[in-house]
Amino acid sequence: MKRKKSIRKKLTEMYSLLYSHFGWQNWWPAKTKFEVMVGAILTQNTSWKNVERAIKNLRVHNLINPFRLHSVSDKKCASLIKPAGYFNVKTKRLKNFVSFFLRRYNGSLKSLFAQDLKPLRHELLSVNGIGQETADSILLYAGEKAIFVVDAYTRRILMRHNLINENATYETIQNIFMKNLPRDVKLFNDFHAQIVRCGNVYCRRISRCEKCPLSNLK
Repeated sequence: MKRKKSIRKKLTEMYSLLYSHFGWQNWWPAKTKFEVMVGAILTQNTSWKNVERAIKNLRVHNLINPFRLHSVSDKKCASLIKPAGYFNVKTKRLKNFVSFFLRRYNGSLKSLFAQDLKPLRHELLSVNGIGQETADSILLYAGEKAIFVVDAYTRRILMRHNLINENATYETIQNIFMKNLPRDVKLFNDFHAQIVRCGNVYCRRISRCEKCPLSNLK
């Protein structure tokens, strides 16, 4: 019990320090929920700046729409999302997801997100190319479901603050947040965004601890 309280206190302090330093992050930057889902797939193994360029290309061609994206040729799609890297692989992943979305939910966001968290997560993970981080990003940021997203920054920051070891699984890391924080969508949303911001600016592979807002985290 003492350990759980200690973790809870440390997470609360971590969020407070990040929020005080960076302010509210207003994440995920997108015009529609479907755009969030597309972005969640495109952001795999690349920076958000590259994803923004790819999203812009899709917008210009009016393809931020499941029906149009499903119909466009793979070659055309790949050329438009090229800035996001791995464009042939990501084209297949986008098409796999859109095919699932249209087949199972007829392209209806309302029907998709009317499903309960656990069965919907299971469905998303069954789509070829949709891993845990991508599925959880879709659930949290587009579906407004209370689930914490874990990424490389989350792992790195928690390791450097002795909350996990290097062998911690995705589920182990996720449970640290899920079991020690209120299950609040806005909190999970902004906390993860704060972690990403901190990772981008300070907690890099070569850390900049002297200026990091978490430098005094006990």
